[in-house]
Amino acid sequence: MNLEEHTKKIQLSSPEEALSLFGPQDHYLKQIEASTKAKIHTRSSDITLTGSQEDLEVVGHLFHVLLTLIRQGFQLTERDIVYATRLAQQGTADELLELYGEEIGVSHKNQKVRVKTLGQRHYVSAMKKHDIVFGIGPAGTGKTFLAVVMAVTALKNHHVKKIVLTRPAVEAGESLGFLPGDLQEKVDPYLRPLYDALYFMLGNEQVTKMMERGLIEVAPLAYMRGRTLEDSFIILDEAQNTTPEQMKMFLTRLGFGSKMVVTGDATQVDLPKGKKSGLRESERILKKIPDLKFVYLGQEDVVRHSLVQKVIEAYEQDEMDI
Repeated sequence: MNLEEHTKKIQLSSPEEALSLFGPQDHYLKQIEASTKAKIHTRSSDITLTGSQEDLEVVGHLFHVLLTLIRQGFQLTERDIVYATRLAQQGTADELLELYGEEIGVSHKNQKVRVKTLGQRHYVSAMKKHDIVFGIGPAGTGKTFLAVVMAVTALKNHHVKKIVLTRPAVEAGESLGFLPGDLQEKVDPYLRPLYDALYFMLGNEQVTKMMERGLIEVAPLAYMRGRTLEDSFIILDEAQNTTPEQMKMFLTRLGFGSKMVVTGDATQVDLPKGKKSGLRESERILKKIPDLKFVYLGQEDVVRHSLVQKVIEAYEQDEMDI
């Protein structure tokens, strides 16, 4: 066994670059250190790596990719560091450069929207190529947000004439009848994630104007019955809480020139005990239809706080142990 230690030096161009790379209070640097056996020493604008040749290659390449992103103007986050570290350990860190170079939309504040994981890229690619796409995965993987980004981009580019966003109004431990307000006010909390994504992309004022003009419709799933939706980008969110009958009703609303995206997390079903999930049934019934696409996102695609990923891992492990 070769225990020979090697040394590798990395030159940074400025203290500002070091701050972007190391993170506040060196938080990013500590995360990288925890993932490797190599020793990392920093001094002014120099990084010195000490360890086995294999470890130095992995960490050195990780720093190269992160510095390339910083020099291209990207503001790194904790999530970027965690994901880049994992890719570097797999020898695929270069894929991050290609990922972050793909712009899929622009927010109302001119912020460029990009996919953050390989799973998200696969999901976006599926939405571009297929008329019906199922995005299935845990909380925080960007299922709803990316679908709304694609819908808004399609509307801006005149690929569709209307966006339709819907969700089943399932009572998860709380009765709608006891909530204050009229029907719309009772239902709005269930649709909040859809509104939030719209506001990010278009701004509150523009969303209100487009809803008044009928360019955007946000409604409970029950409102879809009996309609045919043409030239529309239609998103069904929280689809795990549909019944099989509701899912069939929704999917058969597809008209010419339209796209449908169905999002859900099969592990978070709030339906009454004994009721089958329309999302789970659709996987069983429709998986052999070639023009439909099922995309599965995993805990590695979580783009929220790093603790969310650990919570999902813990629950998945617990289910395996039962």
